[in-house]
Amino acid sequence: MADVLAVLKANRTKIWVGAVTLLLVFYLVVSLQRSVLLLGDPNPVAKALGLAYLVLPVVGAWALVRELLFGARTEQLAKILEAEGGLPEDTLPRTPAGRIIREAADREFVKYQAETEAAPEDWRSWFRLSCAYDAAGDRKRARAAMRDAVRLFRTGSRGA
Repeated sequence: MADVLAVLKANRTKIWVGAVTLLLVFYLVVSLQRSVLLLGDPNPVAKALGLAYLVLPVVGAWALVRELLFGARTEQLAKILEAEGGLPEDTLPRTPAGRIIREAADREFVKYQAETEAAPEDWRSWFRLSCAYDAAGDRKRARAAMRDAVRLFRTGSRGA
């Protein structure tokens, strides 16, 4: 029983991603089914709504696949960095609620920004910069930096 709990705890994020993915797929299937029903209606307004409603599952499926691939590629890079001993250590001080103290994250950020400026073609520096952005609370730039890391890794700019 303890082994099962340990596995569940270790894979908590993957379990949540799977559950949310299943819910989204269910929603997309229902949306697709509803759009087909509306397209089969003889009323031209219903047909127009069915056609417009058909866009939702297409866009939703595209976004789902894109996000799942992004997560898988990010995990792949993290495993490589972990094996190399290159993951940034989480030594930042935290509040009693567990949140990273922003000023400390901002001071640490400068180090990773300089590393990326010195090696702009190394995916590892972009990965670590993404972690620094995330710790500083800038999720938008963290995702952008991680996308750069994934792009550099996939195009062969794998650094030293």
